[in-house]
Amino acid sequence: MNKHLGVSMIFLNRDKKVLLFLRDNKPGLPYRDMWDIPGGHVDKGETPESCIIREMKEEMDLDLQDFQLFCCREFKDRIEYTFRMKSDLNIDAIKLTEGQRLKWFSREEAANTELAYGFNEILEDFYTALE
Repeated sequence: MNKHLGVSMIFLNRDKKVLLFLRDNKPGLPYRDMWDIPGGHVDKGETPESCIIREMKEEMDLDLQDFQLFCCREFKDRIEYTFRMKSDLNIDAIKLTEGQRLKWFSREEAANTELAYGFNEILEDFYTALE
């Protein structure tokens, strides 16, 4: 079975908090009403880098620049490319096209919240790498 490719973006602000979004509560949607890292699925013929740029434009109307690959991890269902960038986004000014809302989470808040798609593991590795 070929695993699909996923991409995600860890936004880190000056307070060392990460940006998460609350997934929609639509029937049939996986992990509905759970907190998640922004991202999406890589389309055929698309690179992970071009995908994360497209996804952030579509979902939050952001024009990404100066981001870096943090890790590439294999999960049961996918191969996930997680990028990172420092940003003090004004989340009140962002109009989401997917998800219910955005929120900045501290390391402890994220660790104490079950995140969609197994992202707790990636965020813990991210924070450990910052130390």
